Amino acid sequence: MKRVDLANADCGIAQAVGVLGDWWTFLLVRDIAGGVTRFDALQRALGMSRRALTERLGELVEAGVLHRRRYTDRPPRHDYLLTPKGEGLLPVLIALQEWGDRHVMGDGTLTATADAGSAESRRVHALVGRALPENTRDFADGWTVLYCFPGAFVPGAQGYPPYWTEIPGAAGCTLESTTYAARADDFAAAGVRVRGVSTQRPDQLAAFAEHAGLPFPLLSDQDQRFAAGLLLPTFRAAGVDRLKRLTLLVDPAATIRAVQFPITDPAGSVDEMLRLVRDRAQ
Repeated sequence: MKRVDLANADCGIAQAVGVLGDWWTFLLVRDIAGGVTRFDALQRALGMSRRALTERLGELVEAGVLHRRRYTDRPPRHDYLLTPKGEGLLPVLIALQEWGDRHVMGDGTLTATADAGSAESRRVHALVGRALPENTRDFADGWTVLYCFPGAFVPGAQGYPPYWTEIPGAAGCTLESTTYAARADDFAAAGVRVRGVSTQRPDQLAAFAEHAGLPFPLLSDQDQRFAAGLLLPTFRAAGVDRLKRLTLLVDPAATIRAVQFPITDPAGSVDEMLRLVRDRAQ
Protein backbone atom coordinates (compact mmCIF):
# COMPACT_ATOMS: atom_id res chain seq x y z
CA MET A 1 0.00 0.00 0.00
CA LYS A 2 1.31 3.44 -0.86
CA ARG A 3 1.97 5.93 1.92
CA VAL A 4 -0.54 8.34 0.39
CA ASP A 5 -3.20 5.67 0.94
CA LEU A 6 -2.10 5.18 4.53
CA ALA A 7 -2.23 8.90 5.19
CA ASN A 8 -5.86 9.02 4.05
CA ALA A 9 -6.96 5.91 5.93
CA ASP A 10 -9.48 6.38 8.74
CA CYS A 11 -7.22 4.57 11.20
CA GLY A 12 -4.87 5.95 13.86
CA ILE A 13 -2.28 3.26 13.19
CA ALA A 14 -2.26 3.99 9.46
CA GLN A 15 -2.04 7.74 10.04
CA ALA A 16 0.82 7.29 12.51
CA VAL A 17 2.71 5.16 9.98
CA GLY A 18 2.14 7.91 7.42
CA VAL A 19 3.95 10.38 9.71
CA LEU A 20 6.66 8.09 11.01
CA GLY A 21 7.47 6.71 7.59
CA ASP A 22 10.12 4.08 8.22
CA TRP A 23 12.32 2.47 10.84
CA TRP A 24 14.85 5.31 10.66
CA THR A 25 12.34 7.51 12.47
CA PHE A 26 12.30 5.30 15.54
CA LEU A 27 16.10 5.19 15.63
CA LEU A 28 16.26 8.98 15.30
CA VAL A 29 13.74 9.46 18.12
CA ARG A 30 15.65 6.89 20.19
CA ASP A 31 18.98 8.70 19.81
CA ILE A 32 17.55 12.20 20.24
CA ALA A 33 15.75 11.10 23.43
CA GLY A 34 19.13 9.83 24.62
CA GLY A 35 20.84 13.17 24.07
CA VAL A 36 22.30 12.81 20.55
CA THR A 37 20.78 15.99 19.16
CA ARG A 38 23.21 17.38 16.57
CA PHE A 39 23.30 16.54 12.90
CA ASP A 40 26.89 15.28 12.70
CA ALA A 41 26.52 13.17 15.84
CA LEU A 42 23.29 11.63 14.54
CA GLN A 43 24.91 10.91 11.18
CA ARG A 44 27.85 9.16 12.87
CA ALA A 45 25.63 7.20 15.25
CA LEU A 46 23.21 5.94 12.60
CA GLY A 47 25.40 5.75 9.51
CA MET A 48 22.77 7.45 7.36
CA SER A 49 23.78 9.45 4.33
CA ARG A 50 23.75 13.19 4.97
CA ARG A 51 21.07 13.68 2.32
CA ALA A 52 18.78 11.03 3.80
CA LEU A 53 19.28 12.41 7.31
CA THR A 54 18.58 15.97 6.18
CA GLU A 55 15.36 14.87 4.51
CA ARG A 56 14.19 12.76 7.44
CA LEU A 57 14.90 15.45 10.03
CA GLY A 58 13.12 18.01 7.87
CA GLU A 59 10.07 15.78 7.58
CA LEU A 60 9.94 15.23 11.33
CA VAL A 61 10.25 18.96 12.00
CA GLU A 62 7.46 19.63 9.51
CA ALA A 63 5.32 16.95 11.18
CA GLY A 64 5.85 18.57 14.59
CA VAL A 65 7.74 15.59 16.05
CA LEU A 66 11.00 17.58 16.34
CA HIS A 67 11.92 21.22 16.67
CA ARG A 68 15.20 22.99 15.97
CA ARG A 69 17.15 24.95 18.60
CA ARG A 70 20.02 27.02 17.20
CA TYR A 71 23.32 26.69 19.06
CA THR A 72 25.56 28.71 16.72
CA ASP A 73 24.94 31.42 14.12
CA ARG A 74 28.07 31.23 11.96
CA PRO A 75 27.52 28.85 10.38
CA PRO A 76 23.92 28.25 11.48
CA ARG A 77 23.71 24.97 13.40
CA HIS A 78 20.85 23.44 15.35
CA ASP A 79 20.06 20.86 17.98
CA TYR A 80 17.09 18.65 17.09
CA LEU A 81 14.83 18.14 20.09
CA LEU A 82 11.61 16.27 20.72
CA THR A 83 8.43 18.31 20.90
CA PRO A 84 5.59 17.22 23.21
CA LYS A 85 4.22 15.41 20.15
CA GLY A 86 7.58 13.66 19.74
CA GLU A 87 7.72 12.75 23.42
CA GLY A 88 4.40 11.01 22.88
CA LEU A 89 6.41 8.40 20.96
CA LEU A 90 8.48 7.40 24.01
CA PRO A 91 6.00 4.75 25.21
CA VAL A 92 6.05 3.32 21.68
CA LEU A 93 9.85 3.06 21.87
CA ILE A 94 9.59 1.38 25.27
CA ALA A 95 7.05 -1.12 23.90
CA LEU A 96 9.26 -1.92 20.88
CA GLN A 97 12.32 -2.37 23.06
CA GLU A 98 10.51 -4.58 25.58
CA TRP A 99 9.13 -6.75 22.77
CA GLY A 100 12.58 -7.06 21.19
CA ASP A 101 14.28 -7.84 24.50
CA ARG A 102 11.67 -10.38 25.51
CA HIS A 103 10.59 -12.05 22.29
CA VAL A 104 13.42 -11.52 19.77
CA MET A 105 16.54 -11.64 21.94
CA GLY A 106 14.90 -13.49 24.82
CA ASP A 107 12.77 -16.59 25.29
CA GLY A 108 9.49 -14.75 25.93
CA THR A 109 9.67 -15.07 29.71
CA LEU A 110 8.19 -12.20 31.72
CA THR A 111 10.79 -11.21 34.31
CA ALA A 112 11.92 -8.22 36.35
CA THR A 113 15.59 -9.02 35.85
CA ALA A 114 17.86 -10.54 33.17
CA ASP A 115 20.78 -12.88 32.73
CA ALA A 116 24.20 -11.39 33.37
CA GLY A 117 25.25 -12.13 29.77
CA SER A 118 22.07 -10.80 28.13
CA ALA A 119 21.75 -7.94 25.67
CA GLU A 120 19.89 -6.00 28.38
CA SER A 121 22.80 -6.43 30.78
CA ARG A 122 25.34 -5.32 28.18
CA ARG A 123 23.21 -2.29 27.36
CA VAL A 124 22.94 -1.26 31.01
CA HIS A 125 26.64 -1.69 31.77
CA ALA A 126 27.49 0.34 28.67
CA LEU A 127 25.81 3.32 30.37
CA VAL A 128 28.92 3.97 32.47
CA GLY A 129 30.26 7.32 31.26
CA ARG A 130 26.89 8.38 29.79
CA ALA A 131 25.10 11.51 30.98
CA LEU A 132 21.52 11.42 32.15
CA PRO A 133 19.03 12.70 29.55
CA GLU A 134 18.84 16.48 29.71
CA ASN A 135 15.19 16.46 30.76
CA THR A 136 15.90 14.14 33.73
CA ARG A 137 19.02 15.84 35.09
CA ASP A 138 17.01 16.91 38.15
CA PHE A 139 16.81 13.24 39.17
CA ALA A 140 20.37 13.60 40.49
CA ASP A 141 21.71 16.19 42.94
CA GLY A 142 25.43 15.85 43.46
CA TRP A 143 26.58 12.26 43.93
CA THR A 144 23.34 10.28 43.76
CA VAL A 145 22.25 6.66 43.88
CA LEU A 146 19.21 6.07 41.67
CA TYR A 147 17.65 2.69 42.32
CA CYS A 148 14.98 1.68 39.82
CA PHE A 149 12.23 -0.71 40.86
CA PRO A 150 9.05 -2.22 39.34
CA GLY A 151 6.49 -0.93 41.84
CA ALA A 152 5.72 -0.40 45.51
CA PHE A 153 2.30 0.16 47.05
CA VAL A 154 0.68 0.87 50.40
CA PRO A 155 -1.43 -2.12 51.44
CA GLY A 156 -5.05 -0.97 51.65
CA ALA A 157 -8.00 -2.38 53.53
CA GLN A 158 -8.37 -4.99 50.80
CA GLY A 159 -4.65 -5.75 50.59
CA TYR A 160 -2.44 -4.96 47.61
CA PRO A 161 -3.77 -3.66 44.26
CA PRO A 162 -5.31 -6.08 41.73
CA TYR A 163 -2.81 -8.26 39.84
CA TRP A 164 -0.06 -7.55 42.39
CA THR A 165 1.03 -11.17 42.31
CA GLU A 166 1.47 -10.93 38.51
CA ILE A 167 4.21 -8.28 38.81
CA PRO A 168 7.61 -10.03 38.84
CA GLY A 169 9.99 -8.55 41.39
CA ALA A 170 7.36 -6.47 43.18
CA ALA A 171 7.75 -8.41 46.41
CA GLY A 172 11.34 -7.18 46.81
CA CYS A 173 10.63 -3.49 46.27
CA THR A 174 9.63 -2.77 49.87
CA LEU A 175 12.69 -4.62 51.17
CA GLU A 176 15.00 -2.72 48.83
CA SER A 177 13.51 0.66 49.78
CA THR A 178 13.55 0.01 53.52
CA THR A 179 17.12 -1.27 53.32
CA TYR A 180 18.17 1.93 51.59
CA ALA A 181 16.29 3.84 54.30
CA ALA A 182 18.19 1.95 57.01
CA ARG A 183 21.50 2.81 55.29
CA ALA A 184 20.58 6.40 54.42
CA ASP A 185 22.84 7.91 57.09
CA ASP A 186 25.77 5.82 55.83
CA PHE A 187 25.24 7.08 52.27
CA ALA A 188 24.87 10.65 53.54
CA ALA A 189 28.12 10.33 55.51
CA ALA A 190 29.80 9.37 52.24
CA GLY A 191 28.34 12.46 50.53
CA VAL A 192 25.80 10.56 48.45
CA ARG A 193 22.06 11.09 48.16
CA VAL A 194 19.60 8.27 47.52
CA ARG A 195 16.57 8.40 45.22
CA GLY A 196 14.17 5.69 44.09
CA VAL A 197 12.73 5.69 40.56
CA SER A 198 9.59 3.96 39.27
CA THR A 199 7.08 4.42 36.47
CA GLN A 200 4.29 4.67 39.04
CA ARG A 201 2.22 7.81 39.51
CA PRO A 202 3.72 10.46 41.84
CA ASP A 203 0.83 10.13 44.31
CA GLN A 204 1.37 6.37 44.60
CA LEU A 205 5.07 6.86 45.24
CA ALA A 206 4.51 9.64 47.77
CA ALA A 207 2.01 7.47 49.64
CA PHE A 208 4.44 4.55 49.77
CA ALA A 209 7.36 6.75 50.86
CA GLU A 210 5.26 8.10 53.74
CA HIS A 211 3.97 4.64 54.69
CA ALA A 212 7.48 3.14 54.69
CA GLY A 213 9.03 6.16 56.43
CA LEU A 214 11.60 6.72 53.69
CA PRO A 215 13.98 9.63 54.38
CA PHE A 216 14.44 10.26 50.66
CA PRO A 217 12.07 10.91 47.71
CA LEU A 218 10.76 8.42 45.17
CA LEU A 219 10.75 9.89 41.65
CA SER A 220 8.16 9.15 38.99
CA ASP A 221 9.17 8.28 35.43
CA GLN A 222 5.52 8.04 34.44
CA ASP A 223 6.25 9.81 31.14
CA GLN A 224 9.13 7.34 30.50
CA ARG A 225 11.66 10.02 29.58
CA PHE A 226 14.24 8.47 31.88
CA ALA A 227 13.67 4.89 30.68
CA ALA A 228 13.59 5.82 26.99
CA GLY A 229 16.54 8.21 27.19
CA LEU A 230 18.82 5.54 28.69
CA LEU A 231 17.19 2.53 27.00
CA LEU A 232 16.62 0.97 30.42
CA PRO A 233 15.22 -2.58 30.53
CA THR A 234 11.49 -2.67 31.17
CA PHE A 235 8.66 -5.18 31.31
CA ARG A 236 4.89 -4.82 31.14
CA ALA A 237 2.75 -6.26 33.92
CA ALA A 238 -0.65 -5.39 35.41
CA GLY A 239 -1.22 -3.01 32.49
CA VAL A 240 1.82 -0.82 33.19
CA ASP A 241 5.32 -0.56 31.70
CA ARG A 242 7.70 -1.08 34.62
CA LEU A 243 11.43 -0.62 35.15
CA LYS A 244 13.45 -3.73 35.82
CA ARG A 245 15.39 -3.58 39.04
CA LEU A 246 18.72 -1.78 38.53
CA THR A 247 20.79 0.89 40.24
CA LEU A 248 22.89 3.77 38.90
CA LEU A 249 25.55 5.80 40.69
CA VAL A 250 25.57 9.33 39.22
CA ASP A 251 28.20 12.03 39.78
CA PRO A 252 27.65 15.81 40.23
CA ALA A 253 27.91 16.31 36.44
CA ALA A 254 24.94 13.93 35.99
CA THR A 255 27.24 11.28 34.49
CA ILE A 256 26.73 7.61 35.32
CA ARG A 257 29.76 6.20 37.12
CA ALA A 258 28.62 2.72 38.15
CA VAL A 259 25.69 0.37 37.53
CA GLN A 260 24.18 -2.66 39.20
CA PHE A 261 22.32 -5.07 36.91
CA PRO A 262 21.00 -7.64 37.11
CA ILE A 263 19.94 -7.44 40.76
CA THR A 264 18.71 -10.69 42.28
CA ASP A 265 19.23 -9.75 45.95
CA PRO A 266 17.49 -6.41 46.63
CA ALA A 267 18.82 -6.01 50.17
CA GLY A 268 22.31 -7.26 49.33
CA SER A 269 22.54 -4.83 46.42
CA VAL A 270 22.24 -1.92 48.86
CA ASP A 271 25.29 -3.04 50.82
CA GLU A 272 27.15 -3.63 47.56
CA MET A 273 26.38 -0.10 46.40
CA LEU A 274 27.47 1.31 49.76
CA ARG A 275 30.82 -0.45 49.30
CA LEU A 276 31.13 1.07 45.81
CA VAL A 277 30.37 4.52 47.23
CA ARG A 278 32.92 4.16 50.02
CA ASP A 279 35.56 2.89 47.58
CA ARG A 280 34.95 6.00 45.47
CA ALA A 281 35.63 8.22 48.48
CA GLN A 282 39.00 6.60 49.25
